[in-house]
Amino acid sequence: MPKTVAIVSGGLDSVTMAYHLQAQGHTLHLLSVNYGQRHLVEHEFAVKAARTLGVPHDVVDLSPVGKLLSGSSLTDPTVDVPDHKSGSSGESPNVVPNRNALLLSVAFAVAVAEKAEAVAVGVVDDLQAAPDSNAAFIDSFLAMERIATRGYAHPDLTLTAPLVRLRKSDVVSLGEELGAPWTETWSCFRGDALQCGRCAACRERQEAFRDAGVTDPTTYQTSDSKELR
Repeated sequence: MPKTVAIVSGGLDSVTMAYHLQAQGHTLHLLSVNYGQRHLVEHEFAVKAARTLGVPHDVVDLSPVGKLLSGSSLTDPTVDVPDHKSGSSGESPNVVPNRNALLLSVAFAVAVAEKAEAVAVGVVDDLQAAPDSNAAFIDSFLAMERIATRGYAHPDLTLTAPLVRLRKSDVVSLGEELGAPWTETWSCFRGDALQCGRCAACRERQEAFRDAGVTDPTTYQTSDSKELR
């Protein structure tokens, strides 16, 4: 069974990915990264996933780096997390540019040290995704890492993104088949006691459950069901 370092934040996508990989026979080591994100509460759900799956889990502290990542609502306390607006386009205040590249660099370093055969990331490619959340980025990053780790990594070390060609609703359908515990996942960009139901991440979560035909068991602070019809 391949040993895989899986980046798991505690979100719907990454937790589903972890369940999927374990079902496929991977021996998992879950890795979460504190990059100074506002919604650090998500890592509590990564811990729950690791416990349920019975696999090791570590958190890497890169919070000092986060202090330098100004301009994003996720890392800059002066930028508010906006409520979702349908039809909005252009640059998103919720994107941390190059974040996945940062996380993957750490994961590959761990994978080299452990002689793991794979690094896994739960990116989903869609029109609202960050530029480092698509298949082209995944392929290019792997090509770079094969040069960077040559002679030190497991000879078969690869990068897998099993959800990258799925829609968010497809991820929900997959997780439902695998028995993923939805109440033990976190999507909200605001780090409050309850998921807000108003930010872009909460709205995407709600729409994914609706489109998958799966009941959303999440308790939100507020939710306008009329907008989801």
